[in-house]
Amino acid sequence: MELKDRRYNALYTYTKALSVALGYRDQMTRLHSDRVRDIAEAVGARCGLTERQLEALKIAATFHDIGKIGIPDHILLKPAQFDEYEWQKMKQHAEIGEKIIAATELEGAQQASTVIRHHHENYDGSGYPDGLAGEGIPICARIISIADSYDAMAVTRAYHRSRTHEEVMGIMQGETGRKYDPNIMDLFCDLIETSEFRATEPDALSTPGLSN
Repeated sequence: MELKDRRYNALYTYTKALSVALGYRDQMTRLHSDRVRDIAEAVGARCGLTERQLEALKIAATFHDIGKIGIPDHILLKPAQFDEYEWQKMKQHAEIGEKIIAATELEGAQQASTVIRHHHENYDGSGYPDGLAGEGIPICARIISIADSYDAMAVTRAYHRSRTHEEVMGIMQGETGRKYDPNIMDLFCDLIETSEFRATEPDALSTPGLSN
C-alpha cells in the first residue's frame, strides 16, 4: 500500500511489520483487515473525504484489529461464542490497538490511533470503549464500523457460517441508526452492490480473487 501523504506513508512503512505479526498470530484477522481497508477506502471516497482523511482512514482500517495481538489465544482463537468475561477481554482490543499505534510517536499516529480506539462505537452511543454517539464519533471510525461488520458477517469464521449478501444487508439495515450512521449506510448500500467485495454466495469473499 503506497500512501501519498509522506506522514502516513512513513507511519505505514514503520508499522506494516505489525500486520505481518498479526498474520502469524491470526491470519484470518489479518486478511479481514486488508478487506476492511479496501471497502472503507471506497466508502470514504464516496463520503467526499479529503486526501489526508483518506490516508488516515486507510492506516486506521489496516490496523483496526491490531490490538488483538494483546488478546490471549484461548479467547482470540476460541471456536465458539464468548462468555461475558471473554467478551470484556476481547473488547479491550480497541484500546490496545490505539496504544500500539500511538506508541510509534510518528506523525499521523495520533489521528489513526484515535480512529482505531473508536471503531466499535455505535451511532446511538451504545458502543465501546467510550460510548460516543452520532457525529461525536470520528467519521473514519463510523466508516470502518460498517466495512468491518459487512466483512465479518460475509466470511466464514470458526464461530459462525458466512452469510449471503442479502442476509448481511438485512441485518445491517435493521441496525442502521442504532449501530451505523444512516447517511454513510446509504452510500455503502449503493457502493457495495457493484463492489468486488459483494458477497453473493457463502464464502464469496474467500475466493482467490478476493485476497483470501
